Amino acid sequence: MNRMLHIAVSQSVRALTRNIGRTMLTMLGIVIGISTVILVLSAGEGFRSLIDSIVDSYGSNTLFVQVKVPPTTKNRAASQSAQDFQSVASGVTITSLKERDLDEIMKLPNVKNAYGVVTGSAPTAYRNNKKSIIYYGAGAERAEIDQTALAAGRFFTKAEDTSGAQVAVLGSGLVSLFGQDDPIGKTLRVGTLNFQVIGVYEAKGAISGEDDILYIPLATAQKKLLGVDHLLFGVIQLENDELGEATAEQIRVLLRRNHDITDPVKDDFSVQTQAQAMESFNAIFGGITALLIAIAAISLIVGGVGIMNIMYVVVTERTAEVGLKKALGARGEDILSEFLVEAVLVTVAGGVIGIVLGSALGWLVSVIATAANLDWTFIVPPYAIAIGFGVSAAIGIGFGVLPARSAAKLDPIEALRYE
Repeated sequence: MNRMLHIAVSQSVRALTRNIGRTMLTMLGIVIGISTVILVLSAGEGFRSLIDSIVDSYGSNTLFVQVKVPPTTKNRAASQSAQDFQSVASGVTITSLKERDLDEIMKLPNVKNAYGVVTGSAPTAYRNNKKSIIYYGAGAERAEIDQTALAAGRFFTKAEDTSGAQVAVLGSGLVSLFGQDDPIGKTLRVGTLNFQVIGVYEAKGAISGEDDILYIPLATAQKKLLGVDHLLFGVIQLENDELGEATAEQIRVLLRRNHDITDPVKDDFSVQTQAQAMESFNAIFGGITALLIAIAAISLIVGGVGIMNIMYVVVTERTAEVGLKKALGARGEDILSEFLVEAVLVTVAGGVIGIVLGSALGWLVSVIATAANLDWTFIVPPYAIAIGFGVSAAIGIGFGVLPARSAAKLDPIEALRYE
């Protein structure tokens, strides 16, 4: 059996190397399909590591409380996100989340710390450099909860927060406003107010969106810039993240009581743990990955059909050769195995090239992402390589068996006449 397989392989290799151009063209579809699968899975793992790093920057033991627009009576069946989008577009603002809500949340047994946030946008200027920016008014507790380090300076204190001090901490992307100057201690104009820069965050990467944000005390943003007393969202730090969902439910009960809500469907807030955020991300990203793999699968099927058609052409070209082999005693299964091995060799070789090419493209993506200051890890999952080999071999067998059987069934006398 081993000798027969060795003969089939050696004959297939000779047949494939006789026409290198056609062999390369035959495996092109397989190369494209497998490399796409490897690239998608590699980039997916890298993107997942990036999201994990962003989540870790908030700490795995945090959850978020944010306002939302309750569903309307007429359109309860509509998706909440669609309603929120429509409400925001029409200028609807939910003002029910207050600092007193966070104060009561802080009294829950598993809550360690919390801070509230409001956001706004304003033109900023330093000397002749101007830029429109987004600012976060955040509680001083952010310094204790957020895991992002400061590159220089300090965060504002609780006293500066409650007194409405005009101090600011820059996201790393805003340092460019100051040119060659050290921003620490400089005065930055935000809207009509002057702020003293007291700190600069380290870069978090473009995808986080936080490098171009200006952080100022919550009371300053509420009273001096926005003229509001409500919050957009709150960040809650937990003592034990394993009790996250139980604590989230306690927060929901508390906020419904504070906001006079009896029907959970009418909640004007949402509470989400980091685990739930990751579940949402995994669901979305899983769907995107499946779609991209499905597109790659189409390429593989097209490549498989191409292999089948070319193998039929090969069988036709070698009809006389098949007839001679049968006349000299070759059995039908010998001819079948030779052509089948030939098809498998083409697809497996294409699979190997596709794995190497896909890995190289995945590495190139990681280099570009790293150059953009993203916390991206280059990974080629072992299961991706297994999929590459398995799929390529399966395509070789699946699409090569019909031409191989056609060759095996040739009548030797009729085949010899074909010459």
